[in-house]
Amino acid sequence: MSDKTLTVFTPAYNRAYCLHKCYESLRRQTSKDFLWLVVDDGSTDDTAELVKKWQNEDNDFEIRYVFKENGGMHTAHNTAYENIDTELNTCIDSDDYMTDDAVEKIVACWKKYGSEKYAGILALDIFENGRVVGKELETDRFDTTFYSYYQRGGRGDKKIIYRTDIMKKYPPYPTFEGEKYMPLSYKYTLADLEYTLIIMNEPVCVVEYLADGSSTNMYRQYLRNPKGFAFLRKFDMTAFPQPKDLIRNNIHYVSSSILSKNKHFIKESPKKLLTILSIPFGALLTVFIKSKSKSFMKVEGFNK
Repeated sequence: MSDKTLTVFTPAYNRAYCLHKCYESLRRQTSKDFLWLVVDDGSTDDTAELVKKWQNEDNDFEIRYVFKENGGMHTAHNTAYENIDTELNTCIDSDDYMTDDAVEKIVACWKKYGSEKYAGILALDIFENGRVVGKELETDRFDTTFYSYYQRGGRGDKKIIYRTDIMKKYPPYPTFEGEKYMPLSYKYTLADLEYTLIIMNEPVCVVEYLADGSSTNMYRQYLRNPKGFAFLRKFDMTAFPQPKDLIRNNIHYVSSSILSKNKHFIKESPKKLLTILSIPFGALLTVFIKSKSKSFMKVEGFNK
């Protein structure tokens, strides 16, 4: 067990060209109560050599490196959780970096308010110009769930710092043959069902949405990873029984089932009648996803 409080973990796939921003931000941290875990998701660039060079530099924090076969972001998270031995952890993507006092703020907040009642901390992401991504967190409450924040009108990506024991107790993200993406919200929802997150209305991560990132390419993710999305939608049907959520999740479930050519999707649905009623809307969504994905590839020069 590490004597540090926080693990900052970074999944990386061919991101040697931008990973230095994260590394440099960690060198600037006002608190060194952390270690950095780089999970190399099968990179074919010089990520390994770059991290090894950093490991040999005169840093005052530990750098760990784990290489795995390419499997996508969610499998990198599975590998990270298998290798984390600190009380807290947070993911900083390979194209993002931490604010200089992020670790200090996270550790101070947790040492003051943390307990078995909470899954961790919910904090802010910002752009390089200092603008908050989406909306700031609520100041009229102490804690929240990830889901309920957005239900109350929250917007934009937020940074979650989780207790490691909680992430380890839930099942790993499932994998599906031929697919390399599974929404990370699956484990976040599992935690939401049992715990809340302490609200820390402070920025801890600076984000940049690159053209090769999963956020930018979401329509293509829908198209290429329908089994993973169908799994999530079935899970969400049981986790979120509110009518609006049920309707949305059934429509998406139908669409993902069409894309994966699953003939048994009605039988496999936990809400069979609503799934049947959602078929026309799911079919329309499928057409929309294909159209948006095709348009995106043309704009970005992916058309062959």
